[in-house]
Amino acid sequence: MDASSVELLGLIAGCLTTGSFIPQVFKILKTRDVSGISLVMYVAFTLGVMLWCIYGISNGQIAIVAANGITLALASVILGMKIRYR
Repeated sequence: MDASSVELLGLIAGCLTTGSFIPQVFKILKTRDVSGISLVMYVAFTLGVMLWCIYGISNGQIAIVAANGITLALASVILGMKIRYR
């Protein structure tokens, strides 16, 4: 694969994995039910995604920065609602 194909693959993967958080965010916003979400898991996950963003910025990897930046925003919303509505 050439470099542009690898970058496209990364962007597609990022869209799929990041997009998977959107239904969860909307469900929590609608129901305010966070009982099925682990606080410890979301704290660890959000910190991990933040570190992936830093890694991507450090290496100039746009696909990693874009996907993890959006995931960080969505995970932070879920984490915030978990703390607020528990």
